[in-house]
Amino acid sequence: MGKRKGFTLIELLVVIAIIALLMAILMPALSRVKKQAQAVACMSNVKQWGHCWYMYLDDFDGKFPSGDRASGDWPDKLRPYYKERGALTLCPSAKKPYTDGGRVPFGAWRWKPQGGGWTNFEQKPGEDYGSYGLNEWLSDRNEDNYWRKREQKKANNIPLFLDCAIWDTWPNHQQGPPDVDGIVLNEMHLVCINRHNGFINTIFLDFNVRKVGLKELWTLNWHRNFDISGPWTKAGSVQSSDWPQWMRRLKDY
Repeated sequence: MGKRKGFTLIELLVVIAIIALLMAILMPALSRVKKQAQAVACMSNVKQWGHCWYMYLDDFDGKFPSGDRASGDWPDKLRPYYKERGALTLCPSAKKPYTDGGRVPFGAWRWKPQGGGWTNFEQKPGEDYGSYGLNEWLSDRNEDNYWRKREQKKANNIPLFLDCAIWDTWPNHQQGPPDVDGIVLNEMHLVCINRHNGFINTIFLDFNVRKVGLKELWTLNWHRNFDISGPWTKAGSVQSSDWPQWMRRLKDY
């Protein structure tokens, strides 16, 4: 009988080494593709939220919720306008709840109906959870800084709804960026999060949706008296060295 033919140990080791090399080359590319797909899906979610807000504002004469916890904040008010809580309320890059070990910028909050607040992440009927938030300066409150109604000049520069560490935020032009990505010490830190490679997805008051650069956040009209030429803008003479190390590579605005 003739000898059986097969791979030698050396040949098998060479094949394994080649496969390992190919995997090492392909994995970063696959990871980038996955992150890009998640960012696209996130933008689609934000567009859907735009439809929800449009319907809500049509039903309430263009007025935003007051933000009064007693009557219900936006997760309570918008509940009749959407059904897919898990698919729509969660950015694909930020699904893990904080109460289950999630961390900013990739964590998710949970909302307790009629009163809000942090709760254990155990979904119950009617409860909401997510990774998007409202610019809370859009509220029907009788104070100077608030945009109370939908009809506003330069609505294309007024953020409405966006990637956010919790469900709302009140940014101020004097608030600086976080020294470390994921550290939250002020309201601007809630949206200055590196969730999509230097950008967050945002819908504006004119219902246009686009990516917003993290340094661009300081040039948006968050409220009526927000200084879009403030200390953290090129117009305000911010220097590259003023930014935290993790943000210096990002585009200036």
